[in-house]
Amino acid sequence: MEALHLAAVVLPDGEHRELWITGGRITTEPVAGAETVVREGFLVPGLVDAHCHPGIGVGGATTLEEATAQAITDRDAGTLLIRDCGLPIDVRPLQARADLPRIIRAGRHLALRKRYIPGLGIELEDPSELPKAVAEQARDGDGWVKLVGDWIDRGVGDLAPLWPDDVLAEAIAVAHAEGAKVTAHVFGQAALPGLIAAGIDCLEHGTELLPDQLGVLAERGIALVPTLINIENFPGIADKAGKYPVYADHMRALHAGVGQMVSTAIEAGVAVYAGSDAGGMVEHGRLVDEIEALHKAGMSAEQALASASWAAREWLGVPGIVEGASADLLVYPSDPREDLAVLRHPSHIVLRGKIYA
Repeated sequence: MEALHLAAVVLPDGEHRELWITGGRITTEPVAGAETVVREGFLVPGLVDAHCHPGIGVGGATTLEEATAQAITDRDAGTLLIRDCGLPIDVRPLQARADLPRIIRAGRHLALRKRYIPGLGIELEDPSELPKAVAEQARDGDGWVKLVGDWIDRGVGDLAPLWPDDVLAEAIAVAHAEGAKVTAHVFGQAALPGLIAAGIDCLEHGTELLPDQLGVLAERGIALVPTLINIENFPGIADKAGKYPVYADHMRALHAGVGQMVSTAIEAGVAVYAGSDAGGMVEHGRLVDEIEALHKAGMSAEQALASASWAAREWLGVPGIVEGASADLLVYPSDPREDLAVLRHPSHIVLRGKIYA
């Protein structure tokens, strides 16, 4: 593999430094014969989509070929690390490819029969089966398990929890004993107390979190991935839910209030990370839209960028631009902390030491 030399301002520290890439890894030691490819600009650790589904399409599960195309779309938009957050197909073949973003697998969604999108998750017949299923997913994944915390209950006519509190507590304890963390899809308020009390590690969407709950998240280090660009679909979902008017009104209210919720979360010190929820209703390659949405919701431009770069990498245990790390980075001609729109136009995308146009 060709050795490369880069000289630019390195984020997040903001210092102008010289770096070399050899064998796909970063070093600060000069490498003889390295080709200088960057002489000025800004180096940013590769973007992180903390909620992404390469393997889900408009019609449900995709083929591996389709998932590969989705991952390439993400890569070409600067996403070099993905936490898959639940997939119906096995993407280990994608993990083996050097030209695709790194993927942290969360296994399959765990839900109850007829209480989630058909074909995407493992549908359990009874809530008591959850701890065993969590153990299996924890052993099969890359350190994360994904639960469906709430979904529409057609008998109730609104969002409702899937799991009793005691079962949740047991299931999350089982995951922790296996060395895995647990995250949960949750839109409404009803499921949140049980998930938080059970020791959940992360919440996806969390659209109806209350201020006092956000304080608990901040205190306990529970992360939040709000997927704001996906929440933009809620009015359309409501429009198609005419048989369930309470649910429809609820979804519209969640959409109307999500900006304030995220703003309150940021003020409370909750660890908020960027996730596009690409797959299905959201196209791949839209992570920058999510970064900009977080900025609009109250993050500074630098905080919003960090939520999808160096801060997210630290959270997931994947290094950024440091000695010995894989060379997964982006080069920009100007400072993206000053203008997030710069993120749409990297001059170089470097993944595992190889430059992609």
